[in-house]
Amino acid sequence: MHGRQSGLSFRLLGPVGGRAGDEPLAVGSPQQQAVLAMLLLREGRAVSMAELVDGLWGEEPPRTAHRTVLTYVSRLRTVLEPGRRAGESGGVLVSVPGGYALRAEGIEVDSVRFEREATDRRGGVRAVHDRLDGALGRWRGAALAGVPGPWAQRERDRLEELRSTAREALFGHALDLGRHAQVVPELQAMVAEFPLRERLSELLMLALYRCGRQAEALAVHRAAREALRTELGIAPSASLTEVQRRILTADPGLMASGEQSGAGGRAARPAAPAPSVRPLPQQLPSDIADFTGRDAAVDAILAVLDGDGEEQKHAVTVCTVSGTAGVGKTAVAVHVAHALGEAYPDGRLHVDLGAGSTPADPASVLADFLAALGTPSDRIPLGLEQRAALYRTLLADRRVLLVLDNALDAEQIRPLLPGTAGCAVLVTCRSRDLALPGAHRFDLDVPPGSEALALLAAIVGPERVNAEPEAARALVEACGRLPLAVRIAASRLDGRPGRSIASLEQRLQDERARLDELRVGGLAVASAFRLGYGALPPDAARAFRLLALSDAPDIPLPVAAALLDTDERTAEHLAETLVDAGMLESHTPDRYRFHDLLRLYARHGTDHTDPPAEHEAALVRVAELLIATALRAARAVVPAEPPRAWLQPVRHSGVAFAGAEEVREWFGAEHALLTAAVNQLLPWGPHALRTAIELLGVVAVSGHFMGRAHYLEISRIAGAAADRTLARQDPEYRARALHTRAWLAFLAARHEAAEADLRTALRCAAETGSALRHHMSGILLALVLWATDRPEEAERTMHEAARFAGDLQDPASPASVARYVARLYTALGSRQPDVTVMTPVMRTADATGESLTTTEGLQRLGTLLRRPDPDPSDQRRARALPNSP
Repeated sequence: MHGRQSGLSFRLLGPVGGRAGDEPLAVGSPQQQAVLAMLLLREGRAVSMAELVDGLWGEEPPRTAHRTVLTYVSRLRTVLEPGRRAGESGGVLVSVPGGYALRAEGIEVDSVRFEREATDRRGGVRAVHDRLDGALGRWRGAALAGVPGPWAQRERDRLEELRSTAREALFGHALDLGRHAQVVPELQAMVAEFPLRERLSELLMLALYRCGRQAEALAVHRAAREALRTELGIAPSASLTEVQRRILTADPGLMASGEQSGAGGRAARPAAPAPSVRPLPQQLPSDIADFTGRDAAVDAILAVLDGDGEEQKHAVTVCTVSGTAGVGKTAVAVHVAHALGEAYPDGRLHVDLGAGSTPADPASVLADFLAALGTPSDRIPLGLEQRAALYRTLLADRRVLLVLDNALDAEQIRPLLPGTAGCAVLVTCRSRDLALPGAHRFDLDVPPGSEALALLAAIVGPERVNAEPEAARALVEACGRLPLAVRIAASRLDGRPGRSIASLEQRLQDERARLDELRVGGLAVASAFRLGYGALPPDAARAFRLLALSDAPDIPLPVAAALLDTDERTAEHLAETLVDAGMLESHTPDRYRFHDLLRLYARHGTDHTDPPAEHEAALVRVAELLIATALRAARAVVPAEPPRAWLQPVRHSGVAFAGAEEVREWFGAEHALLTAAVNQLLPWGPHALRTAIELLGVVAVSGHFMGRAHYLEISRIAGAAADRTLARQDPEYRARALHTRAWLAFLAARHEAAEADLRTALRCAAETGSALRHHMSGILLALVLWATDRPEEAERTMHEAARFAGDLQDPASPASVARYVARLYTALGSRQPDVTVMTPVMRTADATGESLTTTEGLQRLGTLLRRPDPDPSDQRRARALPNSP
């Protein structure tokens, strides 16, 4: 025998190669490599001539196919059996009837060994993990790289699928071993490559959540849901949806890890999760990719916050960064906060206190912070002081960094400050007079010319700046060196590679000579804004003006489409045009926001003045979109068509939801948008006012928004709406607004306020003859009376309400509407343990199958209300009103 009987090894997981001991083998042309691979993967079994031909050429082989295969086999024998003489039978690559086989002992093929190791689940989690890691380490690129033919493609696809499955299993076992931080980058890359593999999305969500990045984890679910819906027309699997639900509810079991066996590397779910596990919020916006300069300010702030000195041991460290609008305070604060990750291992909270047109309410901010720190919605107190006390308690033994951006004054900030050492606060504000005891104050001025030039170069490229240094210096000076203005001018240059810096600088000087109405800290910046605005095409300029109408902190893509009265694809194109021009920001996918100076300029500084009617119509379109979305949210929780006869017609279909968890997520993300939409419509005409009140009522019925966290805020809006209807002499919609506020008061156990509003609503109903209002407000008043230990009066009120029930079969009747509302409340209460929206007695009545809105149902309810409860503790529980909707 002259063949190499041992020591042969071959690589197929990458470019094909072979070795005989330490000696490399010449494996020949790509087609010859295909023949070799087919023989190797048969592991000693025969491969027929027909299979070889079909594997190389498929259904259309050349006439010389057999002769070509014989040539490849002959050359392979020369490589594998270098001492074999002509005519001598082979000992490694042997001829068999109809084909060939590799019969040498001890041949090692990396793909065969990979498959064996990747499917071996013996031993514990660590053993399986290490074996998978070693198996995957055998890959050196795409399997059978460069090898042609249909067989090679099929085998390549098969091996790649095995590789992906093995990587999923490896990631799962890594999470079981507590290595979530290490696997996040690889998981992100793999999810981007395979967006339809739901198991990968599950693992990435879990890894991000364990890293304290809840928002990013939920964003993964949204992206997976959209990919599945767009590509396959299906909803996420129950498993993926369950991971999302557990993240939303801060399930402590998600944080557990440890060596546990289990097929597929599924994340462990221990029976008794450790009670000490707490969410680690990571709410910072993304750092700016082209952040330049500000070295002195950044270093000074880091020196204060990234230390372990005596001050940090005894008190909360506070830094304030003040400066004029557009000077880059937020960019510096976010950049510093990202650099401080390791110093604050328990999380980083962020809020823009001045986003939108209305300064943030500290009570609402505290509600969001408490939720991020793991407080269930029904445990969030109603009052500001109580929330602040709970907040300080939760932070007492943690090291958390707070970034409070765009603060108005000290009064807005004080409730948000931690009470004990260990945490730190970074505040940005415009006022240099912001007085916080013990705070380290940093004043940010416009940057020097060199830093402004560096920013310009970072956007347009250093080559263009170096080519026109004098014009570049003049341009940044014409922008007052204000980073916001420099960025707008640079964005315009970046979009026009052929334009010289000098020509743009001259145009800016001309504009500046004519415009001086918008000044920031003595700098006239309207000229820079006008320069960017004037370069926009007409449709983008109109989009700039209309998008700036919204008072919300940011603008989701569906809302942008509603404002612009167009489809989402067109709205996205227009918004991205503004982003490219530096006139709008896209801080997360499909969401946009304005710098407040640019919003101000869009509203007051543009040449074009749109008719007020167009502004009102745009805001009404947003409200109609939100009404339709809230109705779809209700239908996602209770699969039934909501009655619409009592609503004004809306043109929008709304945002779709796959289930109750998506509904909860949407309402949690958009509460500021919803309140802004209602508030903005109140000063407009009758149609806008009525639309606002209908949006308020529909959202209240949803049961997912009007929790304790936002009760006071929404109650104020409902009161303002009621006052507005009184001024406009609209008793029907005054009754609706008061009913909504009464419902909120009822949920918060503020029975006296609820009763007063309901009695006024019933007087309005009598004035207008509204049977619907008589019926619904009557039922709610009866419940308030019962809750305040007046059962006889409650029963009489129930019977009075029954007189206005109308026709149960008529979708437009009060009975049908109220029945839907009652069943929605019941379903929410039974499906969501923390969304209790009906008293136990009402659930008992409805469980009999009789509607609460029929006469028989009301009589049964009245009987139950009078019936003594044999168990005093049950009676007390029945009389305890829910804390949250």
